[in-house]
Amino acid sequence: MSASVRRPLPRRFLKVAVSRSESELNTCRALLSSGTLETQLPRVSTGCAAGAPGRAPPGHSPHGTAGRLRANRDPPVRRRTPRGQKWQGEEVDTSSLAEHDTIPADADTRVRTLLILGASGDLTGRLLLPGLARLIRLGRTDGLNLVGAGSDDWTDEQWHERLDESFAVAREKADDAGRASLQQVRNNSRYHFLDVTKDGLADLVQGLEGPVAIYFALPPAVSQLACSALGPDSLPKSTRLVMEKPFGTDQASAHQLNEKLAGLVPEQNIHRVDHFLGKATVFNILGLRFANRILEPVWNNLHIEKVEVIFDEDLALENRARYYDRAGALRDMIQSHLLHVMALLALNPPSTLHERDLRDHIGSVLRASTVDLDAPGSSRRARYAAGTIGDREIPDYAAEPGVDPEKGTETLAEITVSINNERWSGVPFILRSGKALGAKRKEAVITFRPVNHLPVGFSGQDEPTKLRIGFGPDTLQLEIDVNGPGDIFSLDRATLSANLNETDLLPYGEVIEGVLAGDPTLSVRGDTAEDCWRIVEPVLQAWSEGRVPLEEYPAGSEGPTAWPSSHGRKE
Repeated sequence: MSASVRRPLPRRFLKVAVSRSESELNTCRALLSSGTLETQLPRVSTGCAAGAPGRAPPGHSPHGTAGRLRANRDPPVRRRTPRGQKWQGEEVDTSSLAEHDTIPADADTRVRTLLILGASGDLTGRLLLPGLARLIRLGRTDGLNLVGAGSDDWTDEQWHERLDESFAVAREKADDAGRASLQQVRNNSRYHFLDVTKDGLADLVQGLEGPVAIYFALPPAVSQLACSALGPDSLPKSTRLVMEKPFGTDQASAHQLNEKLAGLVPEQNIHRVDHFLGKATVFNILGLRFANRILEPVWNNLHIEKVEVIFDEDLALENRARYYDRAGALRDMIQSHLLHVMALLALNPPSTLHERDLRDHIGSVLRASTVDLDAPGSSRRARYAAGTIGDREIPDYAAEPGVDPEKGTETLAEITVSINNERWSGVPFILRSGKALGAKRKEAVITFRPVNHLPVGFSGQDEPTKLRIGFGPDTLQLEIDVNGPGDIFSLDRATLSANLNETDLLPYGEVIEGVLAGDPTLSVRGDTAEDCWRIVEPVLQAWSEGRVPLEEYPAGSEGPTAWPSSHGRKE
């Protein structure tokens, strides 16, 4: 009897449904009672009977009895049924979940209080609260209590004014129930003026209704100090800690922070969030790659020439000198976000979309990734000079308030990553991010190798096929050469376009929803966070030693003209 993996049930269920006959259940019970099978089976599916490794015995499906016993780890397995018939399955107790697996939230573990540290900061007002507001409007917060804490001496009234501003868009689009929910959260919310790096933080947390999610909307160094002010005894049961990227300031500090967090809560309760990649974007990439037979066979170094992940912004510093001048483009975007996008584009097919499978494969890609500093152009850096973007006059970065010109902070960075495995050996992954550029450009560009032979007689365009995956909004563009109008021997460029699935949440809303429900799919695992620093640290060292020059580009341009990536924007 065969089984096929279908879409997972909602994570709020504590049980999964598995299709099986009574005779199969009896067989499994007998094997378990005799000790023939262990309850914690390996992830590689095997048959119940002895045989070749990884191969089911004759007459058995490779997804047979043992495979179905893995219901405590994998999404539900469903038997195919004739079209139009209902599928009926039996509920299986999942109380034997492995310690490292994720337990979906129930009434006892779902977050009751969201505590935002850094509540008076820019991140909270501009991104975090609007994302939460849409969640509340859609009725997906289940009576959540909101508490703010920060270093600004605000009253509750000033905090409520911030909530009014951040909730405004959601309130305008809400129905009566949504507006009532937003008003209730706003009225019940309180603000606490305190130093989050001192003992007062632990006292505050202990007085909150649990489970509590503590959102560290703080710079990395301050987040580390705030964690030191907490202890496991001061945290309510099932507390979740939410850390913004970049996670730490280097590999050593990331490791130290991981150890600190591990002393406070279990790994499954640590959310190292990446707001750049919303859940819809993650699964849009995976669905595109693995649900289309036309793509997966050519998704390798035999057919792909290079992969570019670009995040160009037309915004300048925008009053963020306090953070940005210490970070720069490499730490701010490439280390913390674009490497994750690269991993999704490069990973091998996971067996399921379960967060453990998915994050294992992401980690595998990053462990195989390096930057060859001996290769020419393997890393580049630049800083914007005065210029014009639209009708805005942009001053020289070094002249911006709060900037230390002697630091040599880059506002545009690019690295070329090599992935040392069979699928991607020899394919450059070019990651680029910058500020104050002429136009927004947020996309991954997959450039395929030229055809082996173009018959003599064709003229005109002769460019490689390109697949562009746009982010925010998520789009798809396939650029191909086709016979143009008029002369049938002349090739023209044609673009096939599609809009990918959109979510009804903002990226931060997706992050918060995962935190509230205990779903770490969008969370970066601790070892992965350290690997991201390992990849970029040699680049940062080379830059600090002056081995890579700090170039300049006018604000409003596409970057230094000598950079090939400055000429790849699709008009």
